[in-house]
Amino acid sequence: MIEGYEDDPLVAGEELLSRPGFWAAHLLWLGETGEGPEPAPAWFGADEADADAAYEALCDETRRPVFRIPFAGGHSVLVLGRNLAEDAGTEFFVTHPSWDRLGHLATADGHQAGPGLAWRELIHIARTPDPAAEGVQDPHARLLLLLPALGDADLPEDALGVLRDALVRVGTPARRAAAVAEALLVEHPLWEPATWTPQGPSPLSGGQGPFTGILCCDESGSPRCGTRLAQGISLEQSDRLARALGTWPGE
Repeated sequence: MIEGYEDDPLVAGEELLSRPGFWAAHLLWLGETGEGPEPAPAWFGADEADADAAYEALCDETRRPVFRIPFAGGHSVLVLGRNLAEDAGTEFFVTHPSWDRLGHLATADGHQAGPGLAWRELIHIARTPDPAAEGVQDPHARLLLLLPALGDADLPEDALGVLRDALVRVGTPARRAAAVAEALLVEHPLWEPATWTPQGPSPLSGGQGPFTGILCCDESGSPRCGTRLAQGISLEQSDRLARALGTWPGE
């Protein structure tokens, strides 16, 4: 059960990760920048038939997959296929059992909202699985599931190498992996790279001093521009989330 989707036929999507063609179905559109070679399933070591079958499973209106990515402190990111005939897209949420609402990271569709993650957050979530919780535990799969929500103007020098290694680990041919990583990372088809900075003073602190935990996005189309990541959570809950995201000072 996910707030706002109580009547939808949601199912755990983790079993789809092992399907031939899954990563092509999930990421191929991310390489469609209008420049360079047209992306193809072969980028990911898949053939057209397998990619088409995986895409159909991802977009099934009768059985909508949700990929659960648990990380520190009981938090999870949910990657949810909003498989509606007239309004299809992918939602990225962050959630916690103690919250009353979902935190909105990004939406990838015709009415996109993003970016939703800075590189340092993406990497930290990918590398801090919670083995006690259900969901995707492999750090390479976690990174690639969350990659469409990324938008960061200040990528580290090793970003392409990290993405290349993740692609190889899920079956992308090594000879293609560097070029595929660059195509997926350099230019997002839905939004511009953003600058990420700590949020200003917390309203719950009476404006006393800077709030240096969760990052804020400077892109006006992002759900993370100028607001808390999750509306309605307390300052203590926000602090715990900052620690879980690895953006707390000194972490």
